[in-house]
Amino acid sequence: MTESLRPSSLSRTKGIVASLHVHPSQSGEPLLGAETFHLVAQKGIQEDVRYFGRVSRVTRQPSRRQLTLIEREQIAEHAAVLGLPVLPPGVVRSNIETTGIDLVTLIGRQVEIGTALVHFYELRQPCQQMDDIAPGLRQMMKDRQGVLAEVLRSGVVRVGNTLRVVEVTNAG
Repeated sequence: MTESLRPSSLSRTKGIVASLHVHPSQSGEPLLGAETFHLVAQKGIQEDVRYFGRVSRVTRQPSRRQLTLIEREQIAEHAAVLGLPVLPPGVVRSNIETTGIDLVTLIGRQVEIGTALVHFYELRQPCQQMDDIAPGLRQMMKDRQGVLAEVLRSGVVRVGNTLRVVEVTNAG
């Protein structure tokens, strides 16, 4: 997607948590809505029993993929292109859906969400389940399915919280 197609109302530095979602205990089932998350540094979402505290099979270190985020504006654009009236909250399998912020432009940055601090480290890539929602959605979402983040500071995240970019300064 070219920058000119991004909704002009999106801020680069501040947004709002529109909805929160955790994975169910059984793979493939719809995500479950939540009003509050407890993010734990280097472990992820405490309430996400399938993925909390996951470690890499290769490195045995905590997995960096602790949190996924996508913009509601992006979801609405995908639905419109596919001729769908709406893609409901949680259906695209992201932990946090946001409004008013351009997440992709913040890769490499630290962002406060509620009382937690996270690091956006790369684009999220769509899985096969996207085509189960609507044929062609997976291809459409390549490079337009939000971001992956790791939790740097534990904290609480609630629907309605602000996302705010943190400027990191080097001491000394």
